[in-house]
Amino acid sequence: MDHLLDFVAIFSIALAIMVLVSVRRAHIRVEYSVSWLTAALVLLIASRNGRFLHFLSSLVGLNSPAAALLVFTLGLFLVVFYRFSIRISDLKDANIALTQRLAILEFQLRSRNEDQQNQSHG
Repeated sequence: MDHLLDFVAIFSIALAIMVLVSVRRAHIRVEYSVSWLTAALVLLIASRNGRFLHFLSSLVGLNSPAAALLVFTLGLFLVVFYRFSIRISDLKDANIALTQRLAILEFQLRSRNEDQQNQSHG
């Protein structure tokens, strides 16, 4: 089990480093990096806290703290993915509204240009 805990700890540190590098290079916005950094920190703490893993394994009815850690990790990332799904849905709705507003403005601009052309020819 120690190998798994060490792997999860290294993974969480690597995830945090990747996120920080991505923020620095402007590949990810700071407000989105907070979820990933929080997940990495929670994983690091969970992998280093044997008492928490034993509590978690007894809570979910598993005999192995390692299995409980994997279930916890899966749940943690599902929460992060769900949060981003909500954000993507909001962005899609905003994109649709913006596209509709742009189409209305283009129509109005075209109508005004046609009116001006008709007035100059007539």
